[in-house]
Amino acid sequence: MLTVWQQKLAEMYEQMVAWRRHFHQYPELSFEEVETPRKIAEILRSFGIEVRTGVGERGVVGKIRGGKPGRTVALRADFDALPIQDEKEVSYKSKVPGVMHACGHDGHTATLLGVAKVLSEMREQLSGNIVLIFQHAEEQEPGGAIAMIEDGCLEGVDVIFGSHLASILPLGLVATRKGPLLAASDNFEVTISGYGGHGATPHLTVDSIIVAVQVINQLQLLVSRRVDPLQAAVLSIGSFHAGQAPNVIPDRAVFTGTVRTLTPETRDLMERELRAIVEGVSTTLQAKAEIEYVRGYPPLRNHDEETDFFMNVAVNELGADRVIDVPGNMGGEDFAYYLQHVPGVYFFTGAGKAEPNADYPHHHPRFDFDERALLVAGNMLLSLVYNYLKEPQAK
Repeated sequence: MLTVWQQKLAEMYEQMVAWRRHFHQYPELSFEEVETPRKIAEILRSFGIEVRTGVGERGVVGKIRGGKPGRTVALRADFDALPIQDEKEVSYKSKVPGVMHACGHDGHTATLLGVAKVLSEMREQLSGNIVLIFQHAEEQEPGGAIAMIEDGCLEGVDVIFGSHLASILPLGLVATRKGPLLAASDNFEVTISGYGGHGATPHLTVDSIIVAVQVINQLQLLVSRRVDPLQAAVLSIGSFHAGQAPNVIPDRAVFTGTVRTLTPETRDLMERELRAIVEGVSTTLQAKAEIEYVRGYPPLRNHDEETDFFMNVAVNELGADRVIDVPGNMGGEDFAYYLQHVPGVYFFTGAGKAEPNADYPHHHPRFDFDERALLVAGNMLLSLVYNYLKEPQAK
């Protein structure tokens, strides 16, 4: 049966590419998606799939009821874009100034639409049900997953799978791991208040720039001297703003940054120690500090049993040499919230372009991927559905 499914998906390839390129040309930012979910719902309905729109405000959920009773599998794709100017010279270049799909979400959506078409045609042979989750706003916290879960997108779901196209992996590979795959993504803003004055008389001031720089320098010791060397953590400063004139010492400096961790314990440690350093250094240098620390997505932790299941299916589908057990990645993903409610697996699908000077990273203005990866990801999702639903249910 699976060969039939694969053949049907292969016949959908040109349509999947067309969908991907349409979404790429007309991207929409997080929490501003209007036409994208409308288009997704329209396509799903054309397959005879039950559709619910406005899930969690902007999400779309489709349901395929199998011809026989069984378990329920959820598959998720995200569809929001980024505030980046598309600098590629391709026929499907973004037509929206300053907005582009620079992370592959257009490909995720096109893949799941192709999978949805195949599953809708095979529904009478399914021993169970399929929930198709098309999620808005993955790129901007608090993300769309929380709202969609609260709106019932996981009701009755036994397991969930999701894939992210990865331009850093060669075409034809898939990769994941048990436990923490992606990091918690937290952000912070620190405001240092000193006492401004003339640049010629620094002794009469409390230099907010000097204090902020000293704080930032000390923060760089957090990972190397406070975190267990066997635990992963990242602290990066992303912006620094202070002053307007060369001869004026400003009384205020503001900097922002991000903290990435893979475990709850390290996450707590980083926040606690960051606050202690900011407050301690500022007080020592006679300045005041205000800290706004915002916890973002939690670590994305794959479930052990479902990861073993995924690995077995992937090896049978692709061969052992094309399945990679990867270390944790410090990127963040709100798929983590789904995995807090139901067991499942998130995996990467290799989508790197082989052409010279074409391997731009995610979130780059020239980001692109090999569209043949749509078939690889789609076949993996179909294989996971087929194998999961054919397994006997636990009594």
